[in-house]
Amino acid sequence: MALDSHGVLAAVTIAMYVPFLLVSLKIVSKYGIARGDGWILLLVFCIIRVLGGALLVAAEEITPVNTSLYIGGYALEASGLSPLLLCTLGLLHSIFQTPDGFPRYQRPFRLLQLLGMIALILTIIGISDETSSSSGSSSTGNIMRRAGVILFAVLYIILVGICVHQWTQIRSVMRYRKQLLKAISVALPFLAIRTLYSILSTFSSSSFSITSTSTTQADTSDLAKFNLFTGEWQIYLVMDMLMEYAVVIIYCVAALVLPLNEDYKSPESYQDQYPMNAPQY
Repeated sequence: MALDSHGVLAAVTIAMYVPFLLVSLKIVSKYGIARGDGWILLLVFCIIRVLGGALLVAAEEITPVNTSLYIGGYALEASGLSPLLLCTLGLLHSIFQTPDGFPRYQRPFRLLQLLGMIALILTIIGISDETSSSSGSSSTGNIMRRAGVILFAVLYIILVGICVHQWTQIRSVMRYRKQLLKAISVALPFLAIRTLYSILSTFSSSSFSITSTSTTQADTSDLAKFNLFTGEWQIYLVMDMLMEYAVVIIYCVAALVLPLNEDYKSPESYQDQYPMNAPQY
């Protein structure tokens, strides 16, 4: 069975993210997961994209049609924004670290992580409810899915605010984390377009239900071209796939090129260079 445009894009997604899955594994092994720098979430994002693409390709290849594969593939596609936003949040948090590796502002960043997780949970539960047979559950699921994507947008705006704040405090940022901040700043516009696509796609239809193959009920709204199922694949390619790929490339290059671990020094070696980060007794 020949793949349609969505199937081809799913296959391309697998080809795109398998190499970066391996690269992100190397990055996690380089920096570890103890410091919570967000690299582990980059790995999670790559895994989600590979699995989602595999499910969608399998859904088109298997006969008779198995709608569960479509639901699983598109659910992973819809929820993939969460680890990318939380990865960015983790990287921004790492910039606040002191040269002795002490993480600052733990509580606010924990709350923001919770916000991202709530958005993800709302999205997943919403999709689950909408794909059930109950019309009441479908209505509730649509509300929850839209609430989730609104929280994603709120989290993105907060990320921009944190980034701007860090630029105002650039003199207190460690040497290589200044370069990381530049990389994040370059990635944020791509992430903005990706977040915007999620909003437009979610509000383009009142249903996530898949009736057959990879189609939903006809959608005649003004936002129909942004629909994840029935919208224009060119828009999906540009606003979703390419934007995500750009962010992943930027983060992977930054992680591999920048010697971020060299920012960690003994207290005696950084008091003159980073007076704002010096321990206070």
